[in-house]
Amino acid sequence: MKHRYYLWLREYDNRLFLWCNHSLSHPVLDRLLKGLTHLGSAAFTILFSLSIILFSVEPWQRTGWLSLIALAASHLLAVLIKKTFQRNRPYDVLQQAKLFIHPLKDYSFPSGHTTAAFSTFIPFLFADPGLARILLPLAFIVGLSRICLGVHYPSDVLAGGLVGTITAILVVLVAGAA
Repeated sequence: MKHRYYLWLREYDNRLFLWCNHSLSHPVLDRLLKGLTHLGSAAFTILFSLSIILFSVEPWQRTGWLSLIALAASHLLAVLIKKTFQRNRPYDVLQQAKLFIHPLKDYSFPSGHTTAAFSTFIPFLFADPGLARILLPLAFIVGLSRICLGVHYPSDVLAGGLVGTITAILVVLVAGAA
């Protein structure tokens, strides 16, 4: 029974990936997603957090620190999960997959960009819940971009979003208790 459920999930994941990767593909959208995907890159998320720390005042400096700590912790967790599961990327498994960016050398599960986007942005929602209207859609777009550009399955993105969100919430809660 467990095996059948796993096969069904994998097949659904493959179909959803191919639908996003093909049906949502359009030259304008592809170019836009190639740019927006960098909102989850190490360069952007680290510079974003450091900029808040260096160039703002309290309570934003503290939030910047929480964001940077959540980013570092979630990155370590995501790397550990990647090495444990060793899931190949969709373009290595599915012949029909379209790849819109350079191939990546690490494993697919979970999405590091999605993990980084959520872990970086979530602490700011605790400082100002109104930012959710801007930051949550951006984090979701990072995740969607990873699927549409051909480098992650939907389950990779879902897992990355959960790892980033849970890590950030834990960092904020622990910092609040200190």
